[in-house]
Amino acid sequence: MTGLIDPIFLTIAVGNVVFAVGVVVAAAVGAVGAYFLIKVSGGQTVARAKERAEQLLRDGERDAATRAKDIELEAQQEMLKRREAFESETNTTRNELKESERRLSKREDNLDRKLDVLSTKERQLDDQAKKIQEQQDKIAGQREEAEQLLNEQRQNLLRITSLSEDEARSMLLEQIEQEVAHEVGQVVQRERAKAEEEAKETAQKITLQAIHRYAAEHTAASTVTAVPIPSDDMKGRVIGREGRNIRAFEQASGVDVIVDDTPGVVVVSCFDPIRRAVAAESLQRLIDDGRIHPSRIEELVQQTEKDIQEKVVRYGKEACIEAQIQGLNPKISEMMGRLHYRTSYGQNILRHSMEVAYLCQVIAEELGLNGEIARRCGFLHDIGKAMDHEVEGGHPIIGMDFCKKFGEKEEVLNAIGGHHGDIEATSPYTIIVMAADAISGARPGARRETLERYVQRLRQLEEIATGFEGVREAYAIQAGREVRVIVDAERIDDGVSHKIARDIANRVEEEMTYPGEVKVTVLREVRTVEYAR
Repeated sequence: MTGLIDPIFLTIAVGNVVFAVGVVVAAAVGAVGAYFLIKVSGGQTVARAKERAEQLLRDGERDAATRAKDIELEAQQEMLKRREAFESETNTTRNELKESERRLSKREDNLDRKLDVLSTKERQLDDQAKKIQEQQDKIAGQREEAEQLLNEQRQNLLRITSLSEDEARSMLLEQIEQEVAHEVGQVVQRERAKAEEEAKETAQKITLQAIHRYAAEHTAASTVTAVPIPSDDMKGRVIGREGRNIRAFEQASGVDVIVDDTPGVVVVSCFDPIRRAVAAESLQRLIDDGRIHPSRIEELVQQTEKDIQEKVVRYGKEACIEAQIQGLNPKISEMMGRLHYRTSYGQNILRHSMEVAYLCQVIAEELGLNGEIARRCGFLHDIGKAMDHEVEGGHPIIGMDFCKKFGEKEEVLNAIGGHHGDIEATSPYTIIVMAADAISGARPGARRETLERYVQRLRQLEEIATGFEGVREAYAIQAGREVRVIVDAERIDDGVSHKIARDIANRVEEEMTYPGEVKVTVLREVRTVEYAR
């Protein structure tokens, strides 16, 4: 550091001397100029000029001295500042070097410890490798001894039994196969029982959790539409002169109006729930308005149809929002809105669809599947009921064909078409929809039908099936949606089985009242039994 400061001081001193010499030279030049001026001007100003020159010289010397001191002082201050900065940088550098040394020392210690550990592991691996090699050598020797013993035993067995080597091998393999097959059967039976028990427990847990998490209100909507009448005089006005008003109303609305002796009620009857809703609303408006005549009836029915259609669209949109179904085609949404006017055993189908959608999501997420797809499958599974009065066939196939036109996914289509077993389930979501549909219909309060009526309907269905010749047994399953008939295989052939199925279906259509459709399955089984004595 001293070697760096000395050149700085030398430079500053030389600068000061040069400046002082310059000041002195300037003063001398001024004095000489003054002398010549005094000499030219005359003798009178010589003394004054000399005095002025001396004064200037003294001032110049004094200024030069003062300036030299200031420069020296500034140089010292600058030297002090630079010394402090240098010392600060030196201390910082020294501290950084100490910190680097500390980190390097710590890293070196860590490396030494790791090297010690690696050396220890390497010695252990070497020892293990030696042990393994010794064991391998020992096993190889034992294997050679075993092969020699086996060869000797084989030769002895061949001499004793007089069998060839191939025959002996076949006998041995057969014996081993029998022993292994018995053990495998036991393992399979044990694992199957364990899997069935675990699957049953898991299914019960998921089902109970889904029911517990969905706390929907009980539904008790009526399938019979009755319009209140304020008085018997109003009944006469509804009928009109010679029945012209009631005939005009039935023709415009497409329903049957039943006016009987029941006080204060007119019943509107129609198989189509939308037309029934339009007729009931129109009749109520006519009664409130009081002007009942054919032209007014036709006008009011048309207006009510528009209002009901707007309600249908609104109900569909609101249901999609509540069920969180996105990207649904407006036509599908409108059909879902029509389900607001459809009931099954007192259960509103639109609310039932939303309930099934939620249950499907809960079950699917418990199983690790996509909850959105499951919710969409459950929401649309009964859409065919919105149009089963207009299209032939069961509502699963009708709904599947309808949604297929609007680009729904294959999982959704299979769930719609297969939730009653009409087609093979190719997706796990179809099974989930079947379970959620059964849960929604079976929970307490979901459907208004009493137990007595339910049992009576199942018994009637079985009695109709067993009433045909050649039928041994009949069972109503799936809440009365299907009846399985077992016929006598010795008396009934395949051709007659088809005829019995058709006859049972026709008789059920004639004698029973039921929602949707009833599937008739005829089973003809040939079982041959023989006894070995």
